[in-house]
Amino acid sequence: MRGRHALKTRLLELGYEFGDKELGDIFWQFKAVAERKKVTCGTLGLSTATVRLVDAGGEDHVACAVGTGPVDSAYNAIDLIVKEEVTLVEYGLNAVTEGIDALATTRVLIRGNGNKSHTLTNAMTGETVHRTFSGTGAGMDIVVSSVRAYINALNKMLGFNDLTDSKVSAGSS
Repeated sequence: MRGRHALKTRLLELGYEFGDKELGDIFWQFKAVAERKKVTCGTLGLSTATVRLVDAGGEDHVACAVGTGPVDSAYNAIDLIVKEEVTLVEYGLNAVTEGIDALATTRVLIRGNGNKSHTLTNAMTGETVHRTFSGTGAGMDIVVSSVRAYINALNKMLGFNDLTDSKVSAGSS
């Protein structure tokens, strides 16, 4: 069963009965929503994401990437734009509300790679400690929620980089 017939059957199962004209309108609205929400993941093909970010100067940056799933693909696309090496240390996702339209919250923890200002030495033990940055995001779409959390963590890390860079240049003048 495919298309309009499948939709009609499912609506009947849910207790809704519509005439041909109403069903036609619902079907086209359903197709429009499905096209906007299209995500490829799993074993059917490569999961891809296209991400558009706007920088502090208002300039748009767009990148496409593939990954092991929709969140990984989106993170890879963001990495192409930001051009900062990071390691995802933790990823957590929780549903705040119940149901199919539940609000999801995501928390991530990242560690910057290759920046000396991200490492500290414990004065007591001499152990090297790597600074981490956390971010949170929320949304009805788990990919959007995950992207918001990742961007939040990246912004904290990049802000920290700017802060330490300005302290170094101010101290060396």
